[in-house]
Amino acid sequence: MASVVLERTGRLFISLQQIQEFPRMLTQAAPSMPGTVRDTEVPHYFRQSFVFTGYRPLHQHWRYYFLSIFQRHNETINIWTHLLALFIFLFKLLQLSAEVDFVRDPHSWPLLVLLVSSLTYTACSVAAHLLAGKSKLCHYTFYFLDYVGVAQYQFGSAVVHFYYSVDEDLHRQVQGVFMPLAALLCVLSCLGSCCGNYCTHSQPSWVRNVAQVTPSALAYVWDSSPVFLRLWSWTSAREDPAMLYHIGQVVFFLSSGFFFTCPLPERCFPGRCDFLGQSHQLFHVLISCCTLSQIHATYLDFVGRRDLYGPLHGSYEAALFLGLYVFTLLACTLVMAFMLRRIQQTLDAKNKHN
Repeated sequence: MASVVLERTGRLFISLQQIQEFPRMLTQAAPSMPGTVRDTEVPHYFRQSFVFTGYRPLHQHWRYYFLSIFQRHNETINIWTHLLALFIFLFKLLQLSAEVDFVRDPHSWPLLVLLVSSLTYTACSVAAHLLAGKSKLCHYTFYFLDYVGVAQYQFGSAVVHFYYSVDEDLHRQVQGVFMPLAALLCVLSCLGSCCGNYCTHSQPSWVRNVAQVTPSALAYVWDSSPVFLRLWSWTSAREDPAMLYHIGQVVFFLSSGFFFTCPLPERCFPGRCDFLGQSHQLFHVLISCCTLSQIHATYLDFVGRRDLYGPLHGSYEAALFLGLYVFTLLACTLVMAFMLRRIQQTLDAKNKHN
């Protein structure tokens, strides 16, 4: 028995040694990977407030930026927080696929939209934080892609809240307006975020936050109004198991919004949060918790409120909302393409002038 324990302990020790040697093996595999640089060595639009070091140099080979996922820099935690969230949401999709008939049950399609949009926004975020540091055009391209991901997730939230959480009175009042307005607000949110990133780098940071946050805040209030009305009734909240998770998603979202707009704690500790402790990292964690709570609440609503939402929504409405999701995604992509074309024209004009 003792020999077996010693053998297993030895194997565990060897495995830990191999894990500790991984960064060195990676460095040997890509010995040309340069180190990070200070904020003064990158253009101003790459700089983060109160973050002074850990920036990756520009104009390196694509391999460098892909391999930098294992490098220590000021975007490492941002990459991994949403990469881990992506894996968790994928696991939830596979788990729910074993319990929900996403093919033959139209009432399940809004839930599928939420799951797909959750996977999409986290994947876009990982791509932005991993690859946007290559050049100015890449910076705008991948962060605009990130904004498209956020906008389509907003629509995914709107469709599940309207489909599963709405009550009969609210449905009667906003039946033909809720989802078209939600789609419009998603597109405006994407446009505002793109313009905020492109047009306000020479402005104070609060100007950029207003441009990016205001359309998203309006979209959030509208998209979540069915949930807010349910939360207003504390009696039903105590009886409804989904309400605990709806409360959780609201709390997590509001907390994430605070850290998205306020650079804390790095404002209090300039230069000490260059790797770990940035507000955007906390934003990633909180918004991922918000999404996970939302998925669980939506599943409980899908199972427990079928007698309520079934009569309100005809079988055609699920297909209509699915089509509207695709339309919204295409519209946001066109906004991204339009903004990138303007940026490309500006860069071409500068190159000709130089």
